[in-house]
Amino acid sequence: MSALPVIAHRTPEREARWREDRRLFDRYRRTGDPAVHEAIVRRFLPLVLRFAGRYRHTSEPLDDLVQVGSLGLLKAIERFDPDREIAFASFAVPTIVGEIKRHFRDRTWSVKVPRGAQEAVQRMGRAERELEIALGRSPTTTEIADALGASVEDVLDASQAALARSTESLDRPYGDDITDGQRELDVYQVEEAGFAAAEDSATLARLLPYLDARKREVLRLRFEEDLMQVEIGERIGCSQMHVSRLIRGAIARLAVLHDAQAGSWTDASAAA
Repeated sequence: MSALPVIAHRTPEREARWREDRRLFDRYRRTGDPAVHEAIVRRFLPLVLRFAGRYRHTSEPLDDLVQVGSLGLLKAIERFDPDREIAFASFAVPTIVGEIKRHFRDRTWSVKVPRGAQEAVQRMGRAERELEIALGRSPTTTEIADALGASVEDVLDASQAALARSTESLDRPYGDDITDGQRELDVYQVEEAGFAAAEDSATLARLLPYLDARKREVLRLRFEEDLMQVEIGERIGCSQMHVSRLIRGAIARLAVLHDAQAGSWTDASAAA
């Protein structure tokens, strides 16, 4: 190995560390030894911990951020050229930080929004924080728009997109009083009777073909045309009592068919 030049402003301690880094990377590039690779990872893992720790006050678990930053470290190790006159730490930091920021950009939104909207939210957040410091108060929408060189509508759109970053459970207690057990879902849910009617209609359409034509006609006259049993008897030429027996028998047959098909579906689901 040729003599290594000493870069200006590098202390003896940093020079010694740089030489050791260079030696490890030279060896890993020549041999691909997993033990050397592990030694490099361990050597620079504190770098990952330091930058991941900057985001420890966010909603993301620190362990997840360390894993993401470690992925950036592994990528930097594979791309690093030890012949370059640059310390590996300086080379790796942009990759590590970039992976962490990408994680926040792509993985921490509860609802996926376009990347342009995500970037607009980030710009708005930075401008809002800077204006709060400069003005000593919360800035107005117009002030944020002026600082960004954007329209008020753009800032309002970004504010709306920011709501997609996190969501709240509908099972949480409603309001400030948590003693009555009422949930957000209980307040906002709406029961649509049409769904049940549509489901019943689909069930009947599937089961009616199993009845004979006479029973199907009796059920149609009773429940579709809403005729009385006497009127049905006059239509089909039988007594009211016989009509009553036909209706009861048809309904009982449909119930048996429904239970049988439901059981078959349950058995099939269990088998799957």
